[in-house]
Amino acid sequence: MGNLNDEDNKDKNDAPLKKKEEKEQGLEAKLKDTEEKLLRSLAELENQRKRFEKDIKEAIEFGGFNFAKENLVILDNLQRAYISIKNDPVLKTNKDLEKFLDNIKIIEKDLISIFKKNKIEKIDTKSKKFDPNFHQAMTEIEDDNFEPGTIVQEMLAGYMFGNRLLRPSLVAVSKKKAQNEVKKPEKEEKK
Repeated sequence: MGNLNDEDNKDKNDAPLKKKEEKEQGLEAKLKDTEEKLLRSLAELENQRKRFEKDIKEAIEFGGFNFAKENLVILDNLQRAYISIKNDPVLKTNKDLEKFLDNIKIIEKDLISIFKKNKIEKIDTKSKKFDPNFHQAMTEIEDDNFEPGTIVQEMLAGYMFGNRLLRPSLVAVSKKKAQNEVKKPEKEEKK
């Protein structure tokens, strides 16, 4: 019986130790869980900071996108006015016509210079292959002098704003001439 009492006493003495160990393991698990949550929160904050930095950079870099796009209309209208005035039969007789046209050209050059300083560049289309990422085909022209799919005429200049498309170039693209096969009429058989 003495052995049974010893075992009961031993169990009684070990019970607080077991409770203490279980409590410590519970605290460790909670601490680990809290640490994981903290690390996830820090990672999320870092990702959010990077997104904000990217958004701010894009806002600075492309904040004037709509403004730039609307200003292209000014350049288009200036170029149309130049052509219209130059080809006007009444104005052709005016002795100051050349001075006026020269002033329009100066304004156009200044506007293009301002565009270049602000990363707005004209898309080069001369004898280039049609690329739907930068060009919009308005018509096809049959022309054997050019390889099919080559831009043969620019109707409206396109522009890039940095590495973004501001406006596509409106173009005419070459295609091969259609080969009309002339069929000879079949002779009717006599019955």
